[in-house]
Amino acid sequence: MKKIRQKIKKSRIVKNTLLITLGSLIFAFAFDSLFIPNNIVMGGFTGLAQTLNRFIPAVPVGVTVIVLNVPLFILGIRRQGFRLLLDSVLAMSLSSVFIDVLGYAVKFKPIEDHLVACLIGGGMVGLSMGILLMVGATTGGVELAARLLKYHFRHISIGKICLFIDLCVIVLYTLVFRNINDGLYAAIAMYISSLAMDAVVYGRNTSKVACIICSEGKRIQERLIELDLGVTIIRAHGGYSDSEKDILVCAFKPSRISELKSAIMETDKTAFVIICNAEDIFGEGFADVSLDSL
Repeated sequence: MKKIRQKIKKSRIVKNTLLITLGSLIFAFAFDSLFIPNNIVMGGFTGLAQTLNRFIPAVPVGVTVIVLNVPLFILGIRRQGFRLLLDSVLAMSLSSVFIDVLGYAVKFKPIEDHLVACLIGGGMVGLSMGILLMVGATTGGVELAARLLKYHFRHISIGKICLFIDLCVIVLYTLVFRNINDGLYAAIAMYISSLAMDAVVYGRNTSKVACIICSEGKRIQERLIELDLGVTIIRAHGGYSDSEKDILVCAFKPSRISELKSAIMETDKTAFVIICNAEDIFGEGFADVSLDSL
């Protein structure tokens, strides 16, 4: 058993490392190929480093990001421990190195339509941030700050917290360089980024819930269990029929909706079924949850 646990742990470490590398590469590619050539500022510490680089071109963006992140990582360790340090330092280091190496090795040309650039760039950045947050890592800066603030503002999504901080940096950039157009494009990019990030972080937990009101509750229960679907039965009394009824509650993945409908109709054609979207489901059989991911 101990060997199996060690094997699972090593497998998880390898998987997380690959995802961190992928997320960092996507982030760096979006920054170098879409943000820099089209003069679109990125939010957070990367945006601050980008602003400083405009004043002092000799100072690399990646190195500046690392320096700015040091105090924030110290605060982060106190809240989430050294595991955060290891994963996030790896993500921050890889993304910073990728940014400087790609920027030096390839001279990307600007896209004629800035709106297209900020839409694609924002989507890629949000995707990369979502991938990193899924494995408990960040590139530091805004994403790390958002994770720490989430402890105090649990009702606000990580994407929205990041968007607020990013907009503050973008406003600063706009005031410094007095370029409203670039600031507006940056705001659009960061808004798209927040949507993409939330879609990756929270979207994977989206499921459906079926409420089945019927007279053949036991038979439908057995049929759903055969399909490996969990179900809860509640005894009820029908107001219209004035008879005893069963209410079955079943949470399931959207891809299984056809199976569920067929199973119900084959078992009890008189069943009354309500299927609703469930924004977030966690627990046994679905996504795991911890205080860090709320």
